[in-house]
Amino acid sequence: MGRPIAAQKRGKGSGRYTAPSHKFKTQAHYRAQEGKGVVSEFSKDPSKTGIIMKVEWADGSKTMMLAPEGMMAGKEIEQAPDAKVSVGNVLPLKSIPEGVPIFNIENKPGDGGKTVRSSGTGAFIVNKNEKKIMVKLPSKHIKPFNANCRATIGISAGGGRPEKPMIKAGNKFKKMKARGHKYPIVRGVAMNPVAHPHGGTGHHAGKPTTVARSTPPGAKVGHIAARRTGRKKRK
Repeated sequence: MGRPIAAQKRGKGSGRYTAPSHKFKTQAHYRAQEGKGVVSEFSKDPSKTGIIMKVEWADGSKTMMLAPEGMMAGKEIEQAPDAKVSVGNVLPLKSIPEGVPIFNIENKPGDGGKTVRSSGTGAFIVNKNEKKIMVKLPSKHIKPFNANCRATIGISAGGGRPEKPMIKAGNKFKKMKARGHKYPIVRGVAMNPVAHPHGGTGHHAGKPTTVARSTPPGAKVGHIAARRTGRKKRK
């Protein structure tokens, strides 16, 4: 009969595989209103790799935003289409010159910022026209954005985070637990046949490891709907 494999257990939504969202502080999105504000303090959010900052706006409201590198407490920032192109200011892409580093870009105007939010990341505008702004992402992919999408000037704070080694498995376990990720992940070929379709055959799966996208849970393991597997042949 076998038993539910790890992928099936995670699908039930048990507490072990659920991200501890009660510890998350904020979404750190842009507010709808324009205006000027002052950075009052910085903090760390378990749900983000970057640093967040509290901004006290002129109208008395307070919001949390992703902090850029070089930002300091007491510095004034502005969110407006005609704001100065300075680190920390929020402008629409159509108002930002080409080659200026930006982060926390909106996918759609008004969504608060969805793209390029990881620590130490930044993007650049490479081409502009009346409707679309071509932005070069950290992955080197060039993506078109609406000209009215907003972005923050600068590079997201917290760069160099991945450079420090984990040293111990416990550190990696705590890092993954903060996001609700499964860790450690045991290889299927190291399991018994009742625990995984690849188990019980030594150090190889004993069957093709590529499965269809429509494969039912319990058998949907290995390379899911892979176009190709194995090493690439040199031409």
